[in-house]
Amino acid sequence: SKQDIREKVWDYLEGSGLAAFPRPVHRRIPNFKGASHAATRLLGLQEFKAASTVKINPDAPQKNARFLTLEARKTLLVPTPRLRTGLFNKIVPPSGATKEILRICATSQGIKEYSVPVGLDGKARVDLVVVGSVAVSEKGWRIGKGEGYADMEYAMMMSMGAVQEDTPVITIVHDCQVVDIAEELLDNHDLTVDYILTPTRTIKTNCKRPKPQGIIWHKASYVSYEMLEKIPILKSLRYREKQTGKDVTLQDEHSGLANANAPAVLGGSGMITTVYVGSIPPSVRVSELKCALREFNATPLRLNWQGAQHRAFLDYKDKATAESAVSSLKGLSLGGNTLRVELAKNQRN
Repeated sequence: SKQDIREKVWDYLEGSGLAAFPRPVHRRIPNFKGASHAATRLLGLQEFKAASTVKINPDAPQKNARFLTLEARKTLLVPTPRLRTGLFNKIVPPSGATKEILRICATSQGIKEYSVPVGLDGKARVDLVVVGSVAVSEKGWRIGKGEGYADMEYAMMMSMGAVQEDTPVITIVHDCQVVDIAEELLDNHDLTVDYILTPTRTIKTNCKRPKPQGIIWHKASYVSYEMLEKIPILKSLRYREKQTGKDVTLQDEHSGLANANAPAVLGGSGMITTVYVGSIPPSVRVSELKCALREFNATPLRLNWQGAQHRAFLDYKDKATAESAVSSLKGLSLGGNTLRVELAKNQRN
């Protein structure tokens, strides 16, 4: 699975002494020794020389790529962290900035201090996209850290018209992150790459697989109601596409989990019964729990996710349904932990 490949790469980078700050590299786009040198290969690419606007992800291994872009006096766009405040920040160095200042502009601190937000209507035209990867194959298949942000950013840029079919996508990784990836692990919304830069080589993938054509709302597992609440720009993009007549039904709309916070409708005499799910590891996201609930036919009327407390509460229409959910979820393991599943101690009326 994609997760097996991620774990292998993270373990290898840590175990072989190739991992660089921030550590451990697990659950991140990993930084590695030689990242800065690998980024200098950008300077040899015609696509980089010709680009006037470059979008680069904010992770540590791409820091030198951001610096080289600013040094070449190109426009640098960096996605806002978790897309909370918009899609991109445009980095605007002070006039007459020295190399030292440009280096600061390329850090996460600099991105905060020297940037202006670019909205959906920013008419941004992006000539080159640089993304981070956990693993990538010579054919151009890419595996990120599993949150779907790079795929989503690209799909949003496509929907906005900021990138075209042929806009080159580059990733910068350590040689050990270039691995074989089976094509059946890829989804339609997975972003592929055209160039891989490592400390020792520049690989042109000649990838023929088409890149995502915008957000496929009903397919994209990374877009959920929870995401829409957290990412205003995603909400407005969805609203815009709805206006044009596009089908913007979400994957979790089909499943009865549609609005986890909507009041449950009481059918007849049924008393809502709540199930407690505990021991949820911090790495597990609500979408993974929802997925498991669907697979075990235990979809609740309402789900109250309390990830910070490592727990969730599931409301079912009556006691019988809740008890059957408890028995089908017994022994369920997520993120390496067996979850605690039982009827909640305090039943609300």
